[in-house]
Amino acid sequence: MELIDSAENTAIHQIIKSSISKVWILLEMIKFEHTILALPFAYLGAFLAAEGPPDLWTSLWILVAMIGARTAAMGFNRIVDIPFDSKNPRTKERALPKGTVKARDACIMVIVASGIYFLAAYKLNRMTFLLSPVFLSVLLSYSYTKRFTSMCHLFLGLALSLAPMAGWIAVKGSVEFLPLILSTGVLFWVAGFDILYGCMDYDFDREQGLHSIPARWGIKKAFWISGIFHFVAFIALFSVGFLAHLNWIYYCGLLATFALLVMQRLVVKPKDLSRMNMAFFAFNGAISIILFTATAISLIWKV
Repeated sequence: MELIDSAENTAIHQIIKSSISKVWILLEMIKFEHTILALPFAYLGAFLAAEGPPDLWTSLWILVAMIGARTAAMGFNRIVDIPFDSKNPRTKERALPKGTVKARDACIMVIVASGIYFLAAYKLNRMTFLLSPVFLSVLLSYSYTKRFTSMCHLFLGLALSLAPMAGWIAVKGSVEFLPLILSTGVLFWVAGFDILYGCMDYDFDREQGLHSIPARWGIKKAFWISGIFHFVAFIALFSVGFLAHLNWIYYCGLLATFALLVMQRLVVKPKDLSRMNMAFFAFNGAISIILFTATAISLIWKV
């Protein structure tokens, strides 16, 4: 009897260990930690709509919705990109191409994450719920854009720019001019750094007939186009401060953002992309946190 109990305990322990390991691999596959790029902007939109911190339940459901939406989008992206990721030296060691995770498990994750996202949207307000299928469709559609247009970077920017708009709608239940300007800033900021990130796949994209600004115009011109996009983003974000009557704290955050965008150009150059991964997450993750923090303090501390 003791041997049977011991065997059952061992089996249960193995199942739990295997499940935890699988979840960890799935989270690594979708780069869960990169949620930090979009989440602060969702809260930035929410804080602007509420003119300060939104209530606790709204904040929690925004968090749940963002995690669900991003998990679904990244999981879907990994699934549809398997044919290309398996050939690309940069991505062939990812979980799906390597076989560490089965496509079936990834599909289940996408379905569950989508369900969580829709539940959170329903819990927020009617407008959020009505727009939730549209927003998710945009997030999922991005995965195919590289197959037919070099403007795929702008489409990714559009997908992430929905975060501040969604945060605003979650609080106010309406679409207004201010969040549109904020979303424009996020759109061009994301498109700008995605162009730089796409430079790493320049040779592969050209070989496989995939579309991107680096593949079409070359790496050097891509850096210039990225710079123009970041300039547009900066102007839009400056306008947000003016339209929302934010104080000097916001503009200090915006100045820090400008400095990080410049530093990114010093770290990553057309002829040296070796530090791209570090620059992609470190600099852009810092930008999203700084802008949210500066906005939140500016709204709370009226000086």
